[in-house]
Amino acid sequence: MLKHLKKLCELNGASGNEQTVREYILDVIKDKCYFDVDNLGNIIAFKKGSNATEKKLMIAAHMDEVGLIVTSIKSDGALTISAVGGINPNVLIGRQVNVGKNNINGVIGAKAVHNLTSDEKEKAISIDKLYVDIGAKDKSEAEKYVSLGDYVHFCPNYEEFGNDKIVSKALDDRIGCAIMLDLINKDFEYDLYFAFTVQEEIGLRGAKTATFLIEPDFAIVLEATTAADIPDVINEKRVCELGKGAVVSFMDRSTIYDKELYRIAFEVAKENDIPCQTKMMIAGGNDSGAIHVSGKGVRNLAISAPCRYLHSPSCVVKRSDLEACELLTEKLITRIFNI
Repeated sequence: MLKHLKKLCELNGASGNEQTVREYILDVIKDKCYFDVDNLGNIIAFKKGSNATEKKLMIAAHMDEVGLIVTSIKSDGALTISAVGGINPNVLIGRQVNVGKNNINGVIGAKAVHNLTSDEKEKAISIDKLYVDIGAKDKSEAEKYVSLGDYVHFCPNYEEFGNDKIVSKALDDRIGCAIMLDLINKDFEYDLYFAFTVQEEIGLRGAKTATFLIEPDFAIVLEATTAADIPDVINEKRVCELGKGAVVSFMDRSTIYDKELYRIAFEVAKENDIPCQTKMMIAGGNDSGAIHVSGKGVRNLAISAPCRYLHSPSCVVKRSDLEACELLTEKLITRIFNI
């Protein structure tokens, strides 16, 4: 799983531009299961079990990451940008990026501090005040390398550091994809559907079409979720914590999760000594928001890895938490079919 995670995080794939991630996944699963790619770009994989059942269980994770997109080229060759997904502009200034399909090197810049007015110094910066510098001398030179609508991605930077930790861009949600790739390699008693979805970061779009196609009775969404376990943050504002295992949510801004599945998840975790915690704050959302209201309705559960600095170029997770997420998912698969 961790080998897949590293390779997946080294790929660029903002929402609507997931093809390199999709190609990697298809290459891994091509001899292990049946699969198809729908018109939106989701991978729908089917792993045959040893026994038949009328129940359908879908495991889902999204392939896309947050990023930026080029909106104009200024006379001096600088690129104006807009966000693809939810990004705090404060994490962008000075970051190295890849621009376009040829991954042109660039740096995100902003007005120099000594040129800021007093009011500007007091306000948080907005993305429309930032630009990407690719080293071009003017607009004409920049246009040789960049077109409007080209994507801008954070540079790949996967590293292991500290006590069992990983830092990288795109951990949200290459974590879920890596876990699913490992699960596809295992044998289960009953049939399983795996949905590698697109465009989660801009509105859960791929999950909507994938769920419509599969028509599952149950779904487990594998994700990363905000961990604010940093100095001076207390109580529920911490949301969840690195090192305390998989995060099982009871509610977020897009979903109230199935109460029986939520209870069973903690039972299974306790029975198997799997570290598990709940999300202490009603915040965020994931593909569950589209999945649980699809068709006749889907009983849904989210299992997430706690992640510091989410939606930034330097997300941080703990390896043991990722392993807990995978093990809990594996144990739940069998249990859900017996509900």
